[in-house]
Amino acid sequence: MATKKFGLNTEPHEALVGAHRLLFKPEVLGTEFLDCYDRLQVTIRQLRSETDDPAETDTAAARQSTIATRIFLASLMLPESARQFVRWDVMVDGSTTSTYHDPEEAQQAAAEIPGAEVHDVGLQFPDRIFVDLTEWVAELYGGGRPPTSSGGSAPASPTPGRRGKGTSRSRA
Repeated sequence: MATKKFGLNTEPHEALVGAHRLLFKPEVLGTEFLDCYDRLQVTIRQLRSETDDPAETDTAAARQSTIATRIFLASLMLPESARQFVRWDVMVDGSTTSTYHDPEEAQQAAAEIPGAEVHDVGLQFPDRIFVDLTEWVAELYGGGRPPTSSGGSAPASPTPGRRGKGTSRSRA
């Protein structure tokens, strides 16, 4: 009888970004990671398709892409880290009336209050940090391979029959 032991991470993964310590979930179900990653990819594809000329840089789309990446990363963090990482305050006359972790919810709340504005008060980093964090969590939770690859796929079957010994005309 063969026995194989599998370990589970119980300690959070830690990312140090400057003076900030971000804690990520020790383990996530494969589907949880893939669902979060899929939502990110859908958002980015939608933003790209809204641009008439792909060569044209749309700053609003780039901004939305960064927000989508931040929300993706926060979804894999422990709650205390996620709360500081993504946060939008609804403010009236310099006072915070409410706080949201989704920018659309914050916009909806602000629309109901005369003179209200939404302020992004979450952590702000250069885009390269968001890219590096995204790649890092893909390694952590995606098994070290990009989420789009199928690690469980079988290799291609060999073609039936025997291989001929003739030379191909295309090689001649």
